[in-house]
Amino acid sequence: MRVVLLGTAAGGGFPRWNCACPRCAAARDGKLPARAPECAAVTGNSRDWWLLNAPPDIRAQLTAAPALWPRARRTPVRGVLLTDAEPDHVAGLAVLRETPGLKTYATPPVLSALTPARVALHRHAPWEWADSLAEGGFVLAGGLVVTAHPVAGEAPAYVPPGASDDRWVTAYRIEDLATGGVLVYAPRLGAWTPTLDDLIETADCVVLDGTHFTADATARDGRHLPVSGSVGSLAALAGHPHARRIYTHLADTNPLLDPASTACVRVAEEGVEVLPDGAEFVL
Repeated sequence: MRVVLLGTAAGGGFPRWNCACPRCAAARDGKLPARAPECAAVTGNSRDWWLLNAPPDIRAQLTAAPALWPRARRTPVRGVLLTDAEPDHVAGLAVLRETPGLKTYATPPVLSALTPARVALHRHAPWEWADSLAEGGFVLAGGLVVTAHPVAGEAPAYVPPGASDDRWVTAYRIEDLATGGVLVYAPRLGAWTPTLDDLIETADCVVLDGTHFTADATARDGRHLPVSGSVGSLAALAGHPHARRIYTHLADTNPLLDPASTACVRVAEEGVEVLPDGAEFVL
Protein backbone atom coordinates (compact mmCIF):
# COMPACT_ATOMS: atom_id res chain seq x y z
CA MET A 1 0.00 0.00 0.00
CA ARG A 2 1.31 3.40 -1.01
CA VAL A 3 0.24 6.41 1.02
CA VAL A 4 0.71 10.03 -0.07
CA LEU A 5 0.04 12.91 2.32
CA LEU A 6 -1.38 15.45 -0.12
CA GLY A 7 -2.04 18.04 2.59
CA THR A 8 -1.27 18.22 6.30
CA ALA A 9 -2.70 21.54 7.55
CA ALA A 10 -6.00 22.25 9.25
CA GLY A 11 -8.84 23.99 7.43
CA GLY A 12 -7.70 27.00 5.43
CA GLY A 13 -4.20 25.63 4.95
CA PHE A 14 -0.97 27.25 6.08
CA PRO A 15 -0.51 30.16 5.88
CA ARG A 16 -4.17 31.03 6.28
CA TRP A 17 -5.35 33.61 3.79
CA ASN A 18 -6.77 35.87 6.53
CA CYS A 19 -4.08 35.51 9.20
CA ALA A 20 -0.98 37.62 9.86
CA CYS A 21 0.30 35.77 12.91
CA PRO A 22 4.09 35.27 13.12
CA ARG A 23 3.91 31.70 11.79
CA CYS A 24 1.71 32.59 8.82
CA ALA A 25 3.95 35.58 8.06
CA ALA A 26 7.01 33.31 8.19
CA ALA A 27 5.36 30.89 5.77
CA ARG A 28 4.60 33.73 3.35
CA ASP A 29 8.24 34.77 3.55
CA GLY A 30 9.37 31.22 2.80
CA LYS A 31 10.86 30.71 6.27
CA LEU A 32 8.43 27.92 7.13
CA PRO A 33 7.04 25.33 4.71
CA ALA A 34 3.52 26.06 3.46
CA ARG A 35 0.93 23.31 3.82
CA ALA A 36 -2.33 22.50 2.08
CA PRO A 37 -5.50 21.41 3.93
CA GLU A 38 -5.39 17.84 5.21
CA CYS A 39 -5.92 15.08 2.65
CA ALA A 40 -4.23 11.80 1.75
CA ALA A 41 -4.36 9.24 -1.05
CA VAL A 42 -3.90 5.48 -0.86
CA THR A 43 -3.47 2.67 -3.38
CA GLY A 44 -2.82 -1.04 -3.26
CA ASN A 45 -1.65 -1.43 -6.85
CA SER A 46 -0.31 2.02 -7.92
CA ARG A 47 -3.15 2.27 -10.46
CA ASP A 48 -6.34 2.71 -8.44
CA TRP A 49 -6.10 5.60 -5.99
CA TRP A 50 -8.54 6.56 -3.25
CA LEU A 51 -8.70 9.97 -1.58
CA LEU A 52 -9.10 10.34 2.16
CA ASN A 53 -11.24 13.50 2.28
CA ALA A 54 -11.64 16.13 -0.44
CA PRO A 55 -10.52 19.64 0.59
CA PRO A 56 -11.36 22.77 -1.42
CA ASP A 57 -7.95 22.87 -3.17
CA ILE A 58 -7.91 19.21 -4.17
CA ARG A 59 -7.10 20.22 -7.77
CA ALA A 60 -3.81 21.78 -6.67
CA GLN A 61 -3.02 18.82 -4.45
CA LEU A 62 -3.60 16.31 -7.25
CA THR A 63 -1.56 18.44 -9.63
CA ALA A 64 1.36 18.33 -7.17
CA ALA A 65 1.27 14.51 -7.00
CA PRO A 66 2.51 12.93 -10.27
CA ALA A 67 1.30 9.48 -9.22
CA LEU A 68 -2.27 10.77 -9.38
CA TRP A 69 -2.03 12.51 -12.73
CA PRO A 70 -4.53 11.39 -15.39
CA ARG A 71 -3.40 9.14 -18.21
CA ALA A 72 -5.08 9.17 -21.61
CA ARG A 73 -7.66 11.59 -20.15
CA ARG A 74 -8.60 9.08 -17.45
CA THR A 75 -7.91 9.80 -13.80
CA PRO A 76 -6.54 7.08 -11.51
CA VAL A 77 -8.75 8.46 -8.71
CA ARG A 78 -11.55 5.97 -8.09
CA GLY A 79 -13.31 7.66 -5.21
CA VAL A 80 -13.26 9.33 -1.81
CA LEU A 81 -13.47 8.15 1.79
CA LEU A 82 -14.88 10.94 3.98
CA THR A 83 -14.02 11.06 7.67
CA ASP A 84 -16.74 13.65 8.40
CA ALA A 85 -18.90 16.35 6.80
CA GLU A 86 -16.76 19.40 7.60
CA PRO A 87 -16.56 21.85 4.65
CA ASP A 88 -12.77 21.52 4.60
CA HIS A 89 -13.20 17.79 3.97
CA VAL A 90 -16.07 17.81 1.46
CA ALA A 91 -15.89 21.05 -0.54
CA GLY A 92 -13.44 19.47 -2.98
CA LEU A 93 -16.11 17.05 -4.15
CA ALA A 94 -17.35 19.89 -6.36
CA VAL A 95 -13.94 20.01 -8.06
CA LEU A 96 -14.23 16.30 -8.90
CA ARG A 97 -17.76 16.68 -10.28
CA GLU A 98 -17.00 16.00 -13.95
CA THR A 99 -15.63 12.51 -13.36
CA PRO A 100 -18.32 9.84 -13.75
CA GLY A 101 -18.28 6.68 -11.69
CA LEU A 102 -16.52 7.98 -8.59
CA LYS A 103 -17.54 6.17 -5.41
CA THR A 104 -17.79 8.09 -2.16
CA TYR A 105 -17.97 6.43 1.25
CA ALA A 106 -19.34 8.17 4.34
CA THR A 107 -21.46 7.44 7.40
CA PRO A 108 -25.28 7.80 7.25
CA PRO A 109 -25.42 11.22 8.98
CA VAL A 110 -22.69 12.56 6.70
CA LEU A 111 -24.46 11.23 3.60
CA SER A 112 -27.68 12.85 4.81
CA ALA A 113 -26.00 16.21 5.45
CA LEU A 114 -24.56 16.11 1.93
CA THR A 115 -27.92 15.42 0.23
CA PRO A 116 -28.15 18.83 -1.52
CA ALA A 117 -24.56 18.52 -2.75
CA ARG A 118 -25.16 14.95 -3.91
CA VAL A 119 -28.15 16.05 -5.98
CA ALA A 120 -26.12 18.85 -7.58
CA LEU A 121 -23.14 16.58 -8.29
CA HIS A 122 -25.36 13.95 -9.90
CA ARG A 123 -26.41 16.50 -12.51
CA HIS A 124 -22.80 16.68 -13.67
CA ALA A 125 -21.95 12.97 -13.58
CA PRO A 126 -23.42 9.90 -11.87
CA TRP A 127 -21.57 8.85 -8.75
CA GLU A 128 -22.07 6.01 -6.32
CA TRP A 129 -22.53 6.84 -2.64
CA ALA A 130 -22.03 4.13 -0.02
CA ASP A 131 -22.36 3.67 3.74
CA SER A 132 -18.84 3.45 5.17
CA LEU A 133 -20.19 1.64 8.23
CA ALA A 134 -21.54 -1.30 6.23
CA GLU A 135 -21.19 -4.50 8.23
CA GLY A 136 -17.94 -6.28 7.50
CA GLY A 137 -16.36 -3.24 5.85
CA PHE A 138 -15.71 -2.92 2.13
CA VAL A 139 -13.07 -3.71 -0.48
CA LEU A 140 -11.57 -1.03 -2.70
CA ALA A 141 -10.24 -1.54 -6.20
CA GLY A 142 -6.54 -2.20 -5.83
CA GLY A 143 -6.82 -4.78 -3.07
CA LEU A 144 -7.52 -2.67 0.01
CA VAL A 145 -9.95 -3.72 2.74
CA VAL A 146 -11.48 -0.89 4.75
CA THR A 147 -13.48 -0.58 7.94
CA ALA A 148 -14.81 2.69 9.34
CA HIS A 149 -15.00 3.28 13.09
CA PRO A 150 -16.89 6.14 14.79
CA VAL A 151 -14.70 8.26 17.04
CA ALA A 152 -15.50 11.19 19.32
CA GLY A 153 -16.61 14.22 17.32
CA GLU A 154 -19.41 16.68 16.67
CA ALA A 155 -21.61 17.59 13.72
CA PRO A 156 -20.37 20.44 11.49
CA ALA A 157 -21.61 23.94 12.32
CA TYR A 158 -23.85 24.15 9.23
CA VAL A 159 -25.98 21.21 10.42
CA PRO A 160 -29.12 22.38 12.32
CA PRO A 161 -28.91 22.03 16.10
CA GLY A 162 -30.26 18.82 17.54
CA ALA A 163 -28.67 16.53 14.96
CA SER A 164 -27.20 14.32 17.67
CA ASP A 165 -25.40 11.25 16.37
CA ASP A 166 -22.24 9.44 17.42
CA ARG A 167 -21.31 8.71 13.80
CA TRP A 168 -20.40 12.20 12.60
CA VAL A 169 -16.65 11.50 12.72
CA THR A 170 -14.88 8.28 11.79
CA ALA A 171 -11.41 6.79 11.62
CA TYR A 172 -10.52 4.39 8.81
CA ARG A 173 -8.58 1.16 9.11
CA ILE A 174 -7.14 0.26 5.69
CA GLU A 175 -5.42 -3.08 5.12
CA ASP A 176 -3.47 -4.18 2.06
CA LEU A 177 -4.54 -7.73 1.19
CA ALA A 178 -1.24 -8.45 -0.55
CA THR A 179 1.20 -7.27 2.12
CA GLY A 180 -0.91 -7.23 5.27
CA GLY A 181 0.13 -3.63 5.91
CA VAL A 182 -2.40 -1.63 7.95
CA LEU A 183 -2.97 2.13 8.01
CA VAL A 184 -5.22 3.87 10.53
CA TYR A 185 -6.28 7.33 9.36
CA ALA A 186 -7.89 9.56 12.00
CA PRO A 187 -7.36 13.26 11.19
CA ARG A 188 -10.09 14.49 13.51
CA LEU A 189 -10.54 13.40 17.13
CA GLY A 190 -12.54 14.94 19.95
CA ALA A 191 -11.18 12.54 22.57
CA TRP A 192 -9.09 9.43 22.95
CA THR A 193 -11.19 6.27 23.15
CA PRO A 194 -10.62 2.53 23.63
CA THR A 195 -11.62 2.14 19.98
CA LEU A 196 -8.49 4.04 18.95
CA ASP A 197 -6.28 1.90 21.15
CA ASP A 198 -7.73 -1.24 19.57
CA LEU A 199 -7.28 0.12 16.04
CA ILE A 200 -3.71 1.30 16.52
CA GLU A 201 -2.74 -1.96 18.21
CA THR A 202 -3.28 -3.73 14.86
CA ALA A 203 -1.72 -0.98 12.71
CA ASP A 204 1.66 -0.52 11.10
CA CYS A 205 1.07 3.22 10.79
CA VAL A 206 -1.38 5.75 12.23
CA VAL A 207 -1.96 9.25 10.81
CA LEU A 208 -3.57 11.24 13.59
CA ASP A 209 -5.21 14.56 14.44
CA GLY A 210 -2.50 17.03 15.49
CA THR A 211 -4.58 20.21 15.15
CA HIS A 212 -3.68 21.84 18.47
CA PHE A 213 -0.60 21.34 20.59
CA THR A 214 -1.95 22.53 23.95
CA ALA A 215 -5.16 21.94 25.86
CA ASP A 216 -6.00 25.68 26.11
CA ALA A 217 -5.96 25.96 22.32
CA THR A 218 -8.27 22.96 22.22
CA ALA A 219 -10.55 24.52 24.82
CA ARG A 220 -11.06 27.49 22.52
CA ASP A 221 -11.84 25.13 19.67
CA GLY A 222 -13.60 22.30 21.49
CA ARG A 223 -13.43 19.89 18.58
CA HIS A 224 -9.94 18.40 18.67
CA LEU A 225 -7.86 16.37 21.12
CA PRO A 226 -4.63 18.24 22.03
CA VAL A 227 -1.20 16.78 21.33
CA SER A 228 0.38 17.58 24.72
CA GLY A 229 -0.79 17.12 28.29
CA SER A 230 -1.70 14.14 30.44
CA VAL A 231 -4.79 13.39 28.36
CA GLY A 232 -3.25 14.43 25.03
CA SER A 233 -2.63 12.18 22.08
CA LEU A 234 1.16 12.15 22.50
CA ALA A 235 0.83 10.44 25.88
CA ALA A 236 -1.68 7.96 24.45
CA LEU A 237 0.55 7.20 21.46
CA ALA A 238 3.38 6.27 23.82
CA GLY A 239 1.50 3.05 24.43
CA HIS A 240 1.88 2.05 20.78
CA PRO A 241 5.63 2.21 20.01
CA HIS A 242 5.34 -0.58 17.41
CA ALA A 243 3.44 1.63 14.95
CA ARG A 244 4.74 4.46 12.83
CA ARG A 245 2.96 7.56 14.20
CA ILE A 246 2.39 10.73 12.18
CA TYR A 247 0.54 13.98 12.98
CA THR A 248 -1.60 15.76 10.40
CA HIS A 249 -4.27 18.53 10.29
CA LEU A 250 -1.99 21.13 11.93
CA ALA A 251 -3.60 24.49 12.80
CA ASP A 252 -1.74 27.74 12.21
CA THR A 253 -1.45 28.18 16.00
CA ASN A 254 0.46 24.91 16.34
CA PRO A 255 4.22 25.16 17.04
CA LEU A 256 4.68 21.81 15.23
CA LEU A 257 4.54 23.85 12.02
CA ASP A 258 8.05 25.07 12.86
CA PRO A 259 10.62 22.25 12.54
CA ALA A 260 12.97 24.15 14.87
CA SER A 261 10.44 24.52 17.70
CA THR A 262 10.82 22.82 21.05
CA ALA A 263 7.43 21.20 20.40
CA CYS A 264 8.80 19.50 17.29
CA VAL A 265 11.86 18.33 19.18
CA ARG A 266 9.70 16.91 21.95
CA VAL A 267 7.41 15.05 19.55
CA ALA A 268 10.39 13.65 17.65
CA GLU A 269 11.94 12.44 20.90
CA GLU A 270 8.75 10.44 21.46
CA GLY A 271 9.17 8.84 18.04
CA VAL A 272 6.22 10.66 16.45
CA GLU A 273 6.63 12.38 13.09
CA VAL A 274 5.49 15.62 11.46
CA LEU A 275 5.92 15.13 7.71
CA PRO A 276 5.68 17.70 4.90
CA ASP A 277 3.03 17.80 2.21
CA GLY A 278 3.81 15.32 -0.53
CA ALA A 279 5.46 12.79 1.79
CA GLU A 280 4.95 9.22 0.58
CA PHE A 281 5.50 5.91 2.34
CA VAL A 282 4.76 2.25 1.75
CA LEU A 283 3.13 -0.30 4.04
